Amino acid sequence: MAVWGLQLTNGLVLGGVYALVALGYTLVYGILFMINFAHGEVLVLGTVGGWFALAYVLSLGDGVFEVGAASIASVILALVVGILFLPLETIASRFGRSERTANVEVSSTWMLTLFSLPIRFGVGALAGYALLQALGGFVPNVYEVVNTVLALLFIVACGMLTSTLTAVALERIAYRPLRRAPRLTPLISAIGASFFLQQAMANILGPQQRFYERPKLISGTIDINIGSLGVIPVTKTGIIIVLVSILLMVVLYLFVQRSRTGRAMRSVAEDKDTAALMGVDVDHVIVVTFAIGAMLAGAAGVMLGFHNLSFNWRSGFIPGLKAFTAAVLGGIGNIPGAMFGGFFLGLVEALGPIALGIPAEYKDVIAFSLLVLVLIFRPTGIFGEVLSEKKV
Repeated sequence: MAVWGLQLTNGLVLGGVYALVALGYTLVYGILFMINFAHGEVLVLGTVGGWFALAYVLSLGDGVFEVGAASIASVILALVVGILFLPLETIASRFGRSERTANVEVSSTWMLTLFSLPIRFGVGALAGYALLQALGGFVPNVYEVVNTVLALLFIVACGMLTSTLTAVALERIAYRPLRRAPRLTPLISAIGASFFLQQAMANILGPQQRFYERPKLISGTIDINIGSLGVIPVTKTGIIIVLVSILLMVVLYLFVQRSRTGRAMRSVAEDKDTAALMGVDVDHVIVVTFAIGAMLAGAAGVMLGFHNLSFNWRSGFIPGLKAFTAAVLGGIGNIPGAMFGGFFLGLVEALGPIALGIPAEYKDVIAFSLLVLVLIFRPTGIFGEVLSEKKV
């Protein structure tokens, strides 16, 4: 039971990573009907961006993460609280873009408010810094946790930013000029972009392994005692990956279903030309789609770096291929299908060898055999494809 429990947790961790990366595949396919085979490299570039941010935090603390995290946290918290002190509602009422607020009478004190912005921001920044110092003086344990969390968020944000910039550049350079070309052409371009990014990383970073360092807050395991059946050690990074993955997937689903941008994404997926006639900026929507998928992949890359503690220039190829498999299993173009397919594939990889009594090295054979079977008996995936359908 202890072995089964350990493999179950490993499967959930793998599934969370696969699901986050699969969402990038399925979002792009749902709008452009193409497979972005460079998405695995976007994942590992997020790992690279997080690694550089981690190295910066360590350099601030002379090799001690917690000391460097205190420097990062003092800046981040001051910025956040300073922004909260800004009168955003006044600015929105004056410079709002919606027609409903265009004719609203604005208070005559708006100019005074505008000139007071630096003062307000400065006061807020001082309040945020004072709050952090008060935590350090009275509750040092909470102070250390806040510092570590803010530094980790900074590292994840750097990884997400790196992946996002890469994906936006790929869309602009490698995909947008081929938008009206036959569907095979952008596919070949995506494969070329994948090899280009791999070789660029190999030459810039070198072939050697690069290593992450976990802070004390997320290092170690949490032991789950199941009595006479044994103890299941669950890594803290594994728990974080599963929880954050589920949270990001729920946020993405709500964003696509309920936000204005999500409605534009669904309309572009339905019919680009008609959406453009209705006033939707198709190019902007496509860039946003690439950016969202890359942000999810970047977050997965940083979390995978903290979990595995090492990476190299090829570390994104296998997770990218598995995530594509998960997207096809769940139903390409289907967001819930990509979520389900990622966790399903991760659990099958982790539990399949034990259930069949074969070595763990056969997990890839099991995963791709399952893909073949699903495509034979249900070609559209378990949840089915979500494609545009024109009705007359």
